[in-house]
Amino acid sequence: MPDQTAGRNHISEPELALLTITEAAQLLRAPVATLRYWRHLGTGPTSFRLGRRVLYRRDDLHAWIDARRDHGTPAGT
Repeated sequence: MPDQTAGRNHISEPELALLTITEAAQLLRAPVATLRYWRHLGTGPTSFRLGRRVLYRRDDLHAWIDARRDHGTPAGT
């Protein structure tokens, strides 16, 4: 049974799967404003609102990155 008295330094793996917009921006190395703009256009990684917070699933960010990489122009063209 997990220790209920553990501090914030002992976050379980499922909790780490959700990222705030700031954390997602750090992972993507892009400004938060860019993620907000992509969200507005509907072209960025999948996100959702939980209350007032915009959250991203880590798996969705990696899938979005992979999709961008896979649709890049071939080398030498």
